[in-house]
Amino acid sequence: MLNKKHLLGIKDLSKEEIEEILNQAKVFKEVSQRQVKKTPALRGKTVVNLFFEPSTRTRISFELAAKRLSADVINVASQSSSLVKGESLIDTLQNIEALSCDIAIVRHTVAGTPHILAEHTHACVVNAGDGSNEHPTQGLLDMFTVKERLGTLQNLNVVIVGDILHSRVARSNVWGFLKFGCGITLCAPPTLIPRDIDEEQGVGVSYDLAGSLKKADVVIMLRIQRERQATHFFPSLREYVRYFSLNDTTAKALGKNTLVLHPGPVNWDTEISSSLKERLSPLILDQVTNGLAVRMAVLYLLSLRKEQKR
Repeated sequence: MLNKKHLLGIKDLSKEEIEEILNQAKVFKEVSQRQVKKTPALRGKTVVNLFFEPSTRTRISFELAAKRLSADVINVASQSSSLVKGESLIDTLQNIEALSCDIAIVRHTVAGTPHILAEHTHACVVNAGDGSNEHPTQGLLDMFTVKERLGTLQNLNVVIVGDILHSRVARSNVWGFLKFGCGITLCAPPTLIPRDIDEEQGVGVSYDLAGSLKKADVVIMLRIQRERQATHFFPSLREYVRYFSLNDTTAKALGKNTLVLHPGPVNWDTEISSSLKERLSPLILDQVTNGLAVRMAVLYLLSLRKEQKR
């Protein structure tokens, strides 16, 4: 049983809790393939989306997940809330909670925001991405996609390529795959590699993309997060593409069964050459589909846990 009131990060989850979420997601994916896609699992519950940062896939996925579970959904954006009048984020959440909010989904530019809110509410809080810290449901849907395709998460070689320094997706994936004994290789320019890499845990660093891909079971390509960069971390985009883009040449190093994932949005011809779009896009879109099932599972399990705590 998921032993958490909130989902704030994969770092906080045990291997068994991850497996429970993924197993429940498998059930909900089957539900989504039926003619009638809704289930009454969260009927009478209220889910609030608090998104203070641009989002397409994550916001829509959470909203649809809640509606598929028959919950009532409220969407709140910072520019249309009382935050513009000076109300604090904690006061905003507590006022929403006074209207019987059961689950709050929070995305914010500042790392740690969902953790702070979780300390000031009786509602369940789900981290939908906080700064450069974590994006747990993206990590979970990536793991779900890998398990669905390869049949296991154990002892895989996972290569993460791109702007790792600013990527909350990378951090969630590192924490998640490490719990299954996977070897992680981070491949990026030296300036985009975090300084706190713990190689003793099975995390290595490489600056050779083609060499890193040769033994990879899973490759996760990341975009350059310019919105989180106050300065330049490499001489030019052209140079970055030359050494760290997946293109027709570097893709030759991929194994026949190697999975190439991307959390989106994809900047084609930057992270991945558009010549590979037809080959790689279907799996990337599968990640989006799987995100719905994973988020349904998270909402359901947190709600179940909350009911049992009463």
